[in-house]
Parts: sequence; C-alpha cells; structure tokens
Amino acid sequence: MAISDLRRPTSRITKLVSIVFALAIFALVSVSTISGYLLYETLKPARNPASFDLSVMMGHPTTFSFAEPSGAQREGWLFPGLRGAPAIVVCHGYQSQRADVLTLVTALQDHQFNVFLFDFAGHGTSAGRTTLGYQEEDELRAAVNALAGRDDVDPRRLGLWGVDMGGYASLAVAESDQRIAALVLDDAYDDPRGMLRNEVKKSGLNSLPGVLKFTDFGFRMMNYAHRDDPPLSAHIAKTQGIPKLFVQSDDRPALSDATLQLFVKAPEPKQTLRQRASYRDMSDDDRKAYENQIVNFFLQSLPPTTVR
Repeated sequence: MAISDLRRPTSRITKLVSIVFALAIFALVSVSTISGYLLYETLKPARNPASFDLSVMMGHPTTFSFAEPSGAQREGWLFPGLRGAPAIVVCHGYQSQRADVLTLVTALQDHQFNVFLFDFAGHGTSAGRTTLGYQEEDELRAAVNALAGRDDVDPRRLGLWGVDMGGYASLAVAESDQRIAALVLDDAYDDPRGMLRNEVKKSGLNSLPGVLKFTDFGFRMMNYAHRDDPPLSAHIAKTQGIPKLFVQSDDRPALSDATLQLFVKAPEPKQTLRQRASYRDMSDDDRKAYENQIVNFFLQSLPPTTVR
C-alpha cells in the first residue's frame, strides 16, 4: 500500500469540513442579508405624502411647528375648537400619515375640541426612519410640550388618541406627563421589538432559521440608547386616574392580544372596545360609528369646556 493511499481519508475529511464550513458561511451571510433587508424595509416604509391646501380645508386648520428632540422643526396642523378648551393630539400609526385620520379630526373638532396632528418620522411628509415607538415617544412629547405652551388651549387637560405605533407613543407619554387627562389606545403594543417581530412574520421569511434573531439584534443595535427601556406595562400603573379606552381589532390578532394584555394590567378607570376591522381598513359606515364612540369617550372624559 502506498503512503498516498493512507492520506486519502484525511484528505476526504478535510474536504468535507471545508464544504460544511463554506455552506455555514453561505447560510450565515444569506440570513444576515435577508434580515438586513427586512429590517430596512420595516424601518423605511414607502412614503406617499398627501398634499393639502390648508386655505381651502374644512375646519380652518393652521400650521403649527414644534422643535423635534434633534432641534429640527416639525410641522403639524392645528384644527381650532373652543378657545381655552382641551386639545387632543391624534397620532397616526405605522405605515400611515396624518392625512389618513382627518375624518376623526373633523369629528372631534365638530364637538369643540382643539385637535393637533403631525407626521411621525419616516411617514408622510416627515423624512427619516421609524423606530416603531422609541423616537416617536420623544416626538410626541415635544409636540405636547409645544401645544401646552399655547394660550388658546387648556395646557392642563390634553387628550391623546393613537393607533399601533401612535398608541405606543401615546401611552409612553401618558405614563410620565400629568397633563394627559384622557387616552385612547387603538391596537397598541407593549414593546417596539414586539411590533418588529409582527412585521417580520408578515413577510413569511421568519421561518428561515435565525431571521427573527438577526432582525431583533439589528434593531436593538440601531436603538442602543433604548436598550434598558422596560416595556410600557412596567409603568402603566402611573396612568391611575386617567380615563383610558383600549380598542382591539379582530383583523389584527397579534396587536389585539397585545392591547388586551395592556388593558388587563392597566389601572382604573378603563374600558374596552372591540372592532371587526382596524381603523384604516374600516368601511365608511363602520368608521363613522367608531369615530362617534371615540368622540363620546372624550366628551365624557375630557369635556370641551373652558377651564382657567
């Protein structure tokens, strides 16, 4: 037997190990690439900003700007109600924009509420990328602070309505701001990482090993400053005394379950409302009925009277 024959088994093992190693590297690169793409698509949703001429819009809105946490100016629309009455900030959701909630704004303004709305980062007219709640909380807080500084609204009685991402931001602000006197959370969630998982699962690519973990890791690295932020339920007890309405949509089961868990953990006063479809997918009749229920909640919890 030649010496070269004795070396062949070792040679075969080396080749096998090399092939396995190459496949492992290929799989890792593939999963990383797919995860990076999904993360980018989630945090940079397509923007189709709607343009309006405020001079011809019903409700006579005016432009009101406020300073973002970065110092840049963000433009919003203020729909005036009764002078000195409470103001309600209407917070659109993920992959939406302020133009999508105008019928709710009109319904609230018709009952003498002052109403304010703006586009979160990465949505509508606002450039940048979304953080699914972390940055949006700071944006909303800045808007609330600016709004409370006006002399035509009651700075001590403000209301918030928010859907999914806007709901997260609304609850986060309400937990630390005593000026929030009424709160509607529509398909809200406890943690932006949970919302990210929901979006990745919608793609169907979460079945690939490691995709959920890689996207979560990338998201946490991009929002490293918020690495120690607890879920909102950890401090939801601070909303004691604030009237809260939790809305669940049957067509968004993951978010509906998250909203239910928030409701269970929330202190009184609180109530729930169940809908067949989410706000943006409602029929005209269902949306009108829904908006009437939202208006009635705010009328009972935050009557639009002048308080000085």
